[in-house]
Amino acid sequence: MSGIFQDTARRVIRIEIDALQQLEQSIDDSFAKAVELMIAATGRIIVCGMGKSGHIARKIAATLASTGTPAHFVHPAEASHGDLGMMGAGDVVIVLSNSGETPELADVIAYTRRFSIPMIGVASRPESTLLRQSDVALVLPRAQEACGTGIVPTSSTTMTLALGDALAVALMEHRKFTPEHFRAFHPGGKLGAQLSKVSDLMHTGRAVPVVPGDAPMSEALREIGQKGFGVVAVSDPQGLLQGIITNGDISRHMDGLASFEAHNVMTPSPVTIPPDALAEQAVGIMNDKKITCLLVVDPQEPRKLVGLIHIHDCLRIGLG
Repeated sequence: MSGIFQDTARRVIRIEIDALQQLEQSIDDSFAKAVELMIAATGRIIVCGMGKSGHIARKIAATLASTGTPAHFVHPAEASHGDLGMMGAGDVVIVLSNSGETPELADVIAYTRRFSIPMIGVASRPESTLLRQSDVALVLPRAQEACGTGIVPTSSTTMTLALGDALAVALMEHRKFTPEHFRAFHPGGKLGAQLSKVSDLMHTGRAVPVVPGDAPMSEALREIGQKGFGVVAVSDPQGLLQGIITNGDISRHMDGLASFEAHNVMTPSPVTIPPDALAEQAVGIMNDKKITCLLVVDPQEPRKLVGLIHIHDCLRIGLG
């Protein structure tokens, strides 16, 4: 029995792949005009759709918003009861409907025409009301639905979703949207964690354990205990980074430890990282070196200590 289900899955995927290939071949100047219309928008991109198209519209709006294009979804039925006011001058409206004749879209279409709000229509019938009324018509190929009956939106919604992704990526590339910009829209979750910088997590100022090189080890041990990172940075007479004292350094100098100064016990030239490095890179270095923290230094002056990042700081946001 399981083989039948697997055959069904492969058939559905093949049908939808074929639909996407048809969509790829259908891309023409209308797509470029749609992108240019969205670039010219001084307001927001409003995405509308009913039923399954509404679910796709929500996803497209979310993708646009998270990649630097202000956008939101408006439900066509709610639009008829007051939400039309969410559309205005400077906006561009994208309306999705496989048939292009969805009754609930009538008020949205009429509103955009009345107030000269540019509208991009996405449908599979060029002669439909939606595409005839649109400023830019994006015609979906009349591909076979994967359900086999032609009544369940499958291939059509897949094509619409892919078309929305294509619009979003085209806008991203035009605006030179970078991972740094992306992080600003995704401060939480795994994406936010992966794009966090060392500077976002590091400890600075008086929180960083530091002693001068000529400090007695009693002072160094006190600094380690008070700051709680298990290490202490050692500075030279000019206040620049000279070395680091770790638990391993202390263990190797247990005999006569009290008689030593910090510079006698430290490991010179410690492993460091700049503040603009990704926190994920810091985790990789700590794992590779089997250490629990890194000293953060000014990239323009590699011996100028600006902070400290601990593995716990990274684990707290889901890295590690």
